[in-house]
Amino acid sequence: MCIQEIAAIIGPDGASIPLNEAGNVVVYRHVLGSWQKDREMAFVLSPLLGLRELRRQMEDLKSFLRDCRVFVAQSASGALYFELEKARCSVWEIAGTPDQFLDNVWRDEIAEQATVCLPAGAGTTPAPIETSPGNYTISIREIQGNRPEVSSKQVLQQFIQRGEFLVLEITCSHVPPWIEVEAERRGYVLEIEKPDKETVKVRLTTKI
Repeated sequence: MCIQEIAAIIGPDGASIPLNEAGNVVVYRHVLGSWQKDREMAFVLSPLLGLRELRRQMEDLKSFLRDCRVFVAQSASGALYFELEKARCSVWEIAGTPDQFLDNVWRDEIAEQATVCLPAGAGTTPAPIETSPGNYTISIREIQGNRPEVSSKQVLQQFIQRGEFLVLEITCSHVPPWIEVEAERRGYVLEIEKPDKETVKVRLTTKI
């Protein structure tokens, strides 16, 4: 995948800020080995906004982003993060200035896309195991705690998007927000339980 643009929400000091703070969304374009500011817009998401206004602002933001699908913020949560994920944006949480993070995000995005394209189970990356017809299980606790070079998206997103399962049970240390987004988008039944303080069980069931 050719990543040519990366967007970031930037504060007055020129560094990334949380998604829920007022700042400027800047799209940087990779040109001849360096990053150049391509376009910029002021962006503020008031907590007093209703759902209709939030969606209008999100449509404005998506229109501004155009084909850019990589977004950097100091921290990301809440409705705006949810909407970016639904728009298929890859959201990175990084503190710093663009000159500090753009190259790293660019390289990591390319590496992640390459890994996603590998067959399930390649190398030592975990893959869902079919325990009975249509029923799968997988543990991603190890990569969440000890494998920063491998993301839960790399391991599971394509499998979940294909939907070739009846039930998928995921053992994790925390629920990746993107899984909740995919479950809603694709109409899976999502159940979450916490058998102990260090383990979360996520169960996705295909509606029949």
